[in-house]
Amino acid sequence: MVFSTVTFLFYFLPIFLVLYFALPFRHMRNIVLLLASLIFYAWGEPKNLPLLLISILLNYLCGLGMGKAQEKGGTGKAVFMAGIGFNLLLLAYFKYFNFALGSVVAVLGKAGINMPEVEAVTLPLGISFFSFHAISYLVDVYRKKTEHEKNLFALAMYITMFPQLIAGPIIRFSTIASQLHQRHHTLRRVELGIKIFILGLAQKVLIANSVALPADQIFSLAPEALGLASAWLGITCYTLQIYFDFFGYSNMAIGLGLVTGFSFPRNFNYPYVAQSITEFWQRWHLSLSRWFRDYLYIPLGGNRGSSLATYRNLFIVFFLCGLWHGANWTFVVWGLYHGAFLVLERIGLQKVMAGLPRPFRHAYTILIVMVGWVFFRCDSFSQALHYLAAMAGGMPADNAIAPVMSFMNGTVITALAAGVLVSTPILQVLNKPNAPARILAPAISLMLFILSAVSLATGAYNPFIYFRF
Repeated sequence: MVFSTVTFLFYFLPIFLVLYFALPFRHMRNIVLLLASLIFYAWGEPKNLPLLLISILLNYLCGLGMGKAQEKGGTGKAVFMAGIGFNLLLLAYFKYFNFALGSVVAVLGKAGINMPEVEAVTLPLGISFFSFHAISYLVDVYRKKTEHEKNLFALAMYITMFPQLIAGPIIRFSTIASQLHQRHHTLRRVELGIKIFILGLAQKVLIANSVALPADQIFSLAPEALGLASAWLGITCYTLQIYFDFFGYSNMAIGLGLVTGFSFPRNFNYPYVAQSITEFWQRWHLSLSRWFRDYLYIPLGGNRGSSLATYRNLFIVFFLCGLWHGANWTFVVWGLYHGAFLVLERIGLQKVMAGLPRPFRHAYTILIVMVGWVFFRCDSFSQALHYLAAMAGGMPADNAIAPVMSFMNGTVITALAAGVLVSTPILQVLNKPNAPARILAPAISLMLFILSAVSLATGAYNPFIYFRF
């Protein structure tokens, strides 16, 4: 189950909220939240629920073991290593077994060696997110940044909390540890949470889903049918789709967190207005960027060593960042591609760009990001190279504007215009205390919710395909 479905909006969420607020005591509400989260996860994949429960139990025991060792003056390093190893093995097997096996089969096949067929491993929904949550918990306990959680149900609620279970944001245990046991519910927080949730829903349904349809159609074209104009339309649509998919889902999660008494950190900060790739990563998917910074980049040495060591660390981080997003070499190339530009900007490119006018710096950043999204979206290198050739005007297909119009309609044009506008902070002026639009905020929220609900009720877009991380 995901948020942008009729089942969630009109059945699951209302029933959950009635039960949650009908109970007067915190521990009762925690039980409702935990049970709702398990039902939410099991709705589409009940066979993987035992795996999630085993992960919770083992991470709880590891945290308990570290806590007891630290109370006796030790560090609990052996238990910590065992816990981290378990989470990494879990992630490696379910997410990367098929990828690794396919790579080995391809190499051996070129050598004339045929391997017997092996049954593919099914990827559990949200495994990348709940594994990263568990790892951050163990690391924070080991580093003594937070106390180990003695209450199994509280830790289970942290890992399975349905607002952030399958698509983030990645919430540190230390960030909400106290809120698991004591949090405040106010009408103001509930009102704000509902507004943010509806905003995220509209971003996902009205923008991301609308531009996803032409993006999917164009990226599925044969190379000989792909022209300059259609290639640029496709990657423009996908650039907005990937942003509003994740941004919308993050806002929905943050909004639901506020409704239930939790404060989740902001996850996106207008990344498409960035003036460099360095700035882009300071604005894009902040919870993931900070996770890699604090749990990988800094432990590797960060930028404290030589320049070469810093560049090495950046490449390692972005190699793994690409691999985290998907088990395919195209994701690895996407990660290394961004890592390469971060290194180039550190070497001196950013100083050169700083002397150019802002429009040039912005155009450079957007171009680099869009080219990178081609690798992120394509299923193979050959498809990505054909697509990039079409963007450069090097494909023999008709490069006229006319074929592009077959992918356009009023919905797509409106979504493109809204996506470009909302990608900038220009609308923030409407949210200032004395802005006239604030008076209309409830009406605007209601209108966005109705439009989103109608779109979901009448559409056939599959929301699951973008959240299998």
